[in-house]
Amino acid sequence: MKKITVLGNFSGRNAGDNAILGNLLDDITEKYSDILFLIPTWNVDFVNAHFGHHHIKAMGLKPWNLSYKILGIPTYLSMIQTDLILITDNILFDRKYFNPLFNYLSTIALFAPLSRKRNIPILPYNASLGPITTDRGRRAMQKILDGSPFSIVRDEQSKEMLRKNKLKCNKIIDGADCAINTRVLDDIKIEEIARKEGLFRNANGTLSFNINAYIDSWQKIIKGGKEFGREKFVELIAKTLDTIIEEIKIDIMFTVTQVMDIKITNEVLQKVKNRDAITVITNAKYTYQEITSLLSRCGLHIGMRTHSLILSSAAFTPLIVINAYPKSGGYARTIGQGDWIINFEDMDDDSLMNMIKMGWERRSDTKEKMIPEVKREQKKAKSAANIVGKLLNL
Repeated sequence: MKKITVLGNFSGRNAGDNAILGNLLDDITEKYSDILFLIPTWNVDFVNAHFGHHHIKAMGLKPWNLSYKILGIPTYLSMIQTDLILITDNILFDRKYFNPLFNYLSTIALFAPLSRKRNIPILPYNASLGPITTDRGRRAMQKILDGSPFSIVRDEQSKEMLRKNKLKCNKIIDGADCAINTRVLDDIKIEEIARKEGLFRNANGTLSFNINAYIDSWQKIIKGGKEFGREKFVELIAKTLDTIIEEIKIDIMFTVTQVMDIKITNEVLQKVKNRDAITVITNAKYTYQEITSLLSRCGLHIGMRTHSLILSSAAFTPLIVINAYPKSGGYARTIGQGDWIINFEDMDDDSLMNMIKMGWERRSDTKEKMIPEVKREQKKAKSAANIVGKLLNL
């Protein structure tokens, strides 16, 4: 039996990470049987409960597992006692390099030469690479790339990062985020959740809104300058939600895809006047498949978390990006939605609301144009499984 190690942030707290793992397992096992997936995780119980229908071995990353999150014996063993290592999502960056609670690059680079000595290939799998801004980050990334016969990347920013940092890389393959293949549940299940939550009762429609707790901290690091500010941001979003409800006459589904964002979501809700028109849907309560299915019933999604945008497009729901991370804007451009991005430096009450009004009015036309782009990305994401077969001689 072949073993595949899957490296990512699979704690159960992020619907996007869950969708990556779930669709990766589905795509590979759809093509190949007799594979055991080794999954280092902070939350063994969650991984077993949600993905145990696949042949997996969840490897705990707690201190009693001799691990300081990613840095420890489980990750080491998963990288030397396997046939292939898949690196997912966006975990190879050099911010907070020496903090294994936050940074994966330093640990993976530490063990990558040992994997290479054992002829175990490392494959960035529908992943983003970077940002890399330091010499030690460049050295670490190169150690990983030296063991990578292919790099399947999901965005142009990754290629640009490699060029800018003059990193040597073997063949680069255009991929797409695994989460984009999340399937919408049947109508009966969607209706059951909608009735329970009181969703989709407004004949004028429902708009989905998503924010994140980081606000623009990533943009500040990359571009420099002053942060937008939490209080100013909360006030802006609260005012925007009220204006949407009062002027467009629609309801809001406040969509949370990372449990750490519940706090700032509640801060916004404390300031809105039209609370009865807002329903909160969180991944603390619902799976990534259920959230995607509810998004399919929304006319438009305004999102900051990249994976809220990806799950929205998987449901063929048009989107507007409040550009908090480089990968969010990059993703929108990948699916032909580059006109629907608003950057923090350009955002105020009027500019955000004007874009939302325009997005709502044009949602049908936008959706029609977006669907073929999304289907192309779905095909790219699924085809990455063919490279797995090639590397394992399956």
